[in-house]
Amino acid sequence: MSVRSWWLMISVGLGILLNPLNSSMISVAIPRLQNVFQLDFTVVSWIIFSFYIASSVAQPVMGRASDLFGRRRIFLTGLVVAFVASLLAPLSPNFAWLIVLRIVQSIGTSMMVAVGMAIVRIHITEKQATALSVLSIFLSGAAAIGPFIGGVLIHWWGWPSMFFVNIPFVLASFLLAWRNIPKDEPATFVAQKKSFREWFVLIDASGILLFTLGLVALLVGLLSAKSSGHVIIGLIGVILLAAFTAHELKAASPFIPLRTFAENPAMTWVNVEFILVNVLFYSLFFGLPSYLQIVRHVNEFDTGILMLSLGFCSLVVSPIAGRWIDKSGPRPALLVSGILMTLGSVWIVTLNQSSPVISVCLALAAFGISSGLNNVGMQAALFKSSPKEMIGIASGLFNTSRYLGTILSSLLIGIVMGGSFSFGGFRVLGMILLVIALSLVFMSWRRRESLQLEESQVHQVKM
Repeated sequence: MSVRSWWLMISVGLGILLNPLNSSMISVAIPRLQNVFQLDFTVVSWIIFSFYIASSVAQPVMGRASDLFGRRRIFLTGLVVAFVASLLAPLSPNFAWLIVLRIVQSIGTSMMVAVGMAIVRIHITEKQATALSVLSIFLSGAAAIGPFIGGVLIHWWGWPSMFFVNIPFVLASFLLAWRNIPKDEPATFVAQKKSFREWFVLIDASGILLFTLGLVALLVGLLSAKSSGHVIIGLIGVILLAAFTAHELKAASPFIPLRTFAENPAMTWVNVEFILVNVLFYSLFFGLPSYLQIVRHVNEFDTGILMLSLGFCSLVVSPIAGRWIDKSGPRPALLVSGILMTLGSVWIVTLNQSSPVISVCLALAAFGISSGLNNVGMQAALFKSSPKEMIGIASGLFNTSRYLGTILSSLLIGIVMGGSFSFGGFRVLGMILLVIALSLVFMSWRRRESLQLEESQVHQVKM
């Protein structure tokens, strides 16, 4: 790749790392925020869930906005929004304002994630899997070291420092992006010189509203499944999403072109697989530290060191995966990833209370390597299956799938463990993860057979 391509990736990477960094870094601040605002654990936990929910909604919305108004413009605007939120959040007079600014921060960082992938897809035409592997290092690396960075910042400078630390990244990304991201072509500004009514129809504001309300209601219902009132909210969410589906099939300029997804089933299946991948990965990411500390009585520092091996393996594998996928396509990498996740899940199921703690590294290595393969392979599969004209919305929905998987993993752990974490529950969780891993292997194999059949049919037509 050219020097300009590398600078473009660094410009985008410094922006997109803010979303995973802030989503993982805040987890270690829960006890401190409880003490500062005098709230219970359930209430304070919404500082995590609000970020996930806002990201789930904002990323496809901003992907759609970038397709209409220009990707460079949306990326730079996202940096400004993230800067303002990071500057104001530490000054919040109460927890409610902190949640509001946390949501604003999520929207700003989501603008960069959804648009950043599309910028790379359009402006880097050679060795795209390698380019994706570089972005994956920014994404997975930030998520992996987020808890460690958060712990250091809180220990020395308090919880406000977790917001202030974003500012140098924002400034560096803005300066580099202004210089290196090509200006949007005039054709992208399709919403200019139109009346408000025409603009309203063009962006499908009704569809965005139905999608946002439906997804938020559904996620609130899932996250509070034990409450009958919230179950009703979840059902309302399902109804609103059904209304959204009906609306999109009739809309002249749909926010999410469902007919295009129906015509490209491979794009739909990539998102389904990505949801399952993240359910599996984050169930381990959230569940294993509790197993180590509660069941095996490992201290927090040693637990953090063990968990870093997960991110380290993912970081090491990502650039290797990029070169492999450039040569062989995403299918082999995704198949190997599914096999590794299966082996890791088998390890959890066969684990007993006297197994050496150091052996945890074997499972973490298997899941870490599979994560590195998945981060690049799934994105490459999405690009391969998505029409170029809708890559922004496709990238946004892809990242929404990530957050849906994350939220479902939290729900799964809560259902399996009940009121307290136990070794028996952890083993049951391992069995569920094994089923998910085997499903992913099957899906990857079916994709391989399907593509071989398509290639055979194309070859016969040419003959």
